[in-house]
Amino acid sequence: MISLLIAIIYLAFISLGLPDSLLGSAWPVMRLELGADLSLAGIVTMIISGGTILSSLASERITHKMGAGLTTAVSVALTAAALFGFSTASAFWHLCLWAIPYGLGAGAVDAALNNYVALHFAARHMSWLHCFWGVGASVSPYIMQYCLTADHLGWQDGYLTVSLLQVVLTVCIFLSLPLWKKSVSGGDSEKSAAPVGLKAALAIPGVPCVLLSFFGYCAMEATSMYWACSYLVEYHGLEAERAAGLGSLVYLGLTFGRFLCGFIADPVGDKRLIRIGSAGIFAGIVLIALPTGTWVTAVLGLAVLGIGCAPIYPSIIHSTPANFGAENSQAIVGIQMASAYTGSTLIPPVFGFLAQYIHIGLYPWYLALFAVLMFWMSEKLNRMMAEKQN
Repeated sequence: MISLLIAIIYLAFISLGLPDSLLGSAWPVMRLELGADLSLAGIVTMIISGGTILSSLASERITHKMGAGLTTAVSVALTAAALFGFSTASAFWHLCLWAIPYGLGAGAVDAALNNYVALHFAARHMSWLHCFWGVGASVSPYIMQYCLTADHLGWQDGYLTVSLLQVVLTVCIFLSLPLWKKSVSGGDSEKSAAPVGLKAALAIPGVPCVLLSFFGYCAMEATSMYWACSYLVEYHGLEAERAAGLGSLVYLGLTFGRFLCGFIADPVGDKRLIRIGSAGIFAGIVLIALPTGTWVTAVLGLAVLGIGCAPIYPSIIHSTPANFGAENSQAIVGIQMASAYTGSTLIPPVFGFLAQYIHIGLYPWYLALFAVLMFWMSEKLNRMMAEKQN
């Protein structure tokens, strides 16, 4: 029965990734049909991120009342409805409207699933589950590409297709709800103490450190992905078409690295995985920054950076119950998700401003700033946990 449940959770992680690449893939065509400016895609993503942050902060209370399984099912259903709404949009403001339930659904399911896996499954599953998120995010652009190029289809059909996939998954999760009520040890995982609350969770020693570490990591990861192609084009003079493929090496390295990390996660442990990943991140940034006069080392650096990023996110989440207690983990994971989305939403646009008005060559130094914040706060947390145990 546990094998069936973990299979359902793997599918749920694929569903988390499926919608994430749709807007970027379809926007060049969508905006023309909707009469929207190129820059307005950022408004939609900001609304989605805002909803995600709010629902992440509220996830503890939601999960306490509904349980992890029902929260996941309802959240995926909410996302499916929002994607269907996207497929029917005939004006830009329709997208803004449907972005609200999309964001609210995404944040709640992300926090609920991550905490459930951190509590009940080994570290290898956390790595592989986040790898499966990458599978979902990789598949959806191909779905959209097919719909954009096939006769009698369009971007609306791409959103409709992913919406229907989410509906199928929603049905599967609802049917699996009895499995969620039993933990791996056979107890009732749905019962928990009263919600900790945001204020009390933030007062727990070490929580501000992990939030800043997570913020720094997600800010660095998102910036590296969003601006890799522009850096290769503007700084190294690559053709845009060639840079588009090479710039994706951060993302490919991240996905492949998480697959590999699953095989070593349990014996190595979360703390050492974060340190190994941090070393890879710094090595990648150094390669990107080397003044070799060629783009080859920069591209190699992007790949190394992506592989280094692979264990960080899953390991921070998986270590939460061990660091702060199972009774506090749902509240803290929810805040971590909010911190993560804040970093990935706000920090990349700031670099865009710096690149435009100062120089895009600041790219590796900007990444290094947030990588240092991540590693510094992570090591500070480790020292605090060690002192607590002593």
